[in-house]
Amino acid sequence: MSTARSERREAPVRLNWRIRLRRDRSLLLMTVPAVVLLLVFNYAPLFGLATAFQDYDPLIGVWHSQWVGFDQFQQLFGDPLFWESLKNTLYLSFVQLVLFFPVPIALALLLNSVLSERMRNFIQSVLYLPHFFSWVLALTIFQQMLGGAGVLNHFLRQHDTGTWDIMTNPHTFALLITSQAVWKEAGWGIIVFLAALSAINTELYEAAAADGAGRFRRMWHITLPGLRGVIVLMLVLRLGNALSVGFEQFLIQRAAVGHDAADVLDTFSFYYGIATGNYSYGAAAGLFKSVVSLLLIWGANRMAHAFGEDGLYRK
Repeated sequence: MSTARSERREAPVRLNWRIRLRRDRSLLLMTVPAVVLLLVFNYAPLFGLATAFQDYDPLIGVWHSQWVGFDQFQQLFGDPLFWESLKNTLYLSFVQLVLFFPVPIALALLLNSVLSERMRNFIQSVLYLPHFFSWVLALTIFQQMLGGAGVLNHFLRQHDTGTWDIMTNPHTFALLITSQAVWKEAGWGIIVFLAALSAINTELYEAAAADGAGRFRRMWHITLPGLRGVIVLMLVLRLGNALSVGFEQFLIQRAAVGHDAADVLDTFSFYYGIATGNYSYGAAAGLFKSVVSLLLIWGANRMAHAFGEDGLYRK
């Protein structure tokens, strides 16, 4: 009887929504600005997707433009430039996934092994800094270092050796834009992994060290399993953005390497849609990219659940 009574006492009390609302009103008020921004800049523009099914004329607006059904998509799927842009997008996304995605994880592991807190904070600040540079400034730095008149080729000319055509070579463009992304964003990408590392119980490392486990074995059996959930989550999000490889970065360098190498879906929508005044055509390309991205993130999340991870949400 006493056990049953104690279990009844320990049962959690279910609060109605009015009490929870009054209890959490401060937190809810803090989320209002973020919700407003999300509605204004992410959900309100969805109304413009209707133009993908119209022969849109900005002078008469969405309500009076002629509806053409799937004609824009038929034209899109018959355009060889669209398929070339899609191929470039998938290829560049794959290269960045293979070469860029592991870098923040490795940097977080290396930074976590630095014992001096002052040195760790200094390295973090240096790694974070390029994230706040615009792509114009970042690409200017790369041009000054690797361009035809840059520091590298100037050094090679002084030593009577052949120069390297890096910034205008379409064959190495994938490696170039990946290195630019690593330099600019890898430091910012370690924030989530450092937060996950800080949540790992330090007693596990002490117990493993007492059992004779070295640094590598502690990392393999404790650190990486502790990061697995976050790695899967970031991988799912990365796959969801696989078709968004970057607009400004490619727009600036398109003239240097040519459209055959630098055209992706975002630049295709701009150059062959907005720039030509064919807004419906650009909207159709953008809608296609969004639908495929949604399917990718759904499939990646299902795969994460199949391997026993939470993914975007706990099943």
